[in-house]
Amino acid sequence: MKIGFIGLGNMATAMIGGMLGKGLVESQDVIGSSKTSATAEKIKTRFNITTVLDNKKVAAESDILFLAVKPLFFPEVIEEIRSAVKAETLVVSIAAGRTLGYLKEAFGRPELKIVRCMPNTPALVLEGCTGICAGDEVSEEDLEKVVTLMESFGKASVVPERLMDVVVGVSGSSPAYVFMFIEAMADEAVAAGMPRKQAYEFAAQSVLGSAKMVLETEKHPGELKDMVCSPGGTTIEAVKVLEEKGMRAAVMDAMEACIEKSRSMS
Repeated sequence: MKIGFIGLGNMATAMIGGMLGKGLVESQDVIGSSKTSATAEKIKTRFNITTVLDNKKVAAESDILFLAVKPLFFPEVIEEIRSAVKAETLVVSIAAGRTLGYLKEAFGRPELKIVRCMPNTPALVLEGCTGICAGDEVSEEDLEKVVTLMESFGKASVVPERLMDVVVGVSGSSPAYVFMFIEAMADEAVAAGMPRKQAYEFAAQSVLGSAKMVLETEKHPGELKDMVCSPGGTTIEAVKVLEEKGMRAAVMDAMEACIEKSRSMS
């Protein structure tokens, strides 16, 4: 099985690293293309894969072809590779806002098997979260192959396409919200006298550990919050302030704006 990547940016390299690291593919079975020879050489050296500057070559040789370029480049890239993609190739897009309908129309080849994925940047540290939906031409076996590949760098779940914009809000864009939260906690720790490097470590580790508790205990987040809030203690005072400042509503409003923006791009 030949895995191809058109585009060798951060997300593509995270995916390649995960797939190779989990032993799902061998380096000789991966081919990728980039715009510049410098990038191609860097990725070739890093992963010992085949890299080229020719998108059509990658498209022609791939059994599973990942489109890992920014959405604005899709029209020109698809136009370039349309005739080179084999009928049996599984085409996987990782671009926000490019629907299955758009992809089918852009390729103009109704027989193509097309999958749409929305990974997020924690894939760079193998802790990504990916939403996946597929066209009617994609078999359960093919879909399972994509899920397995995406799980090499984090968690992956199949969702109906109508929820892909929600995926953008709750996982695709949400690392930015979390980074802001970590930064704010660290800033106040610095204001209270803690060295900044240490403040970032304490804040980030607390978020990491809390997220792990949600996933591993499967307890409701509210129950886990209550476990920290001792009667008359410090935590409930902080929670009270966050409620007064409208933290929940602010997060929900931010996500709503993100989801609506994603819908408008479709």
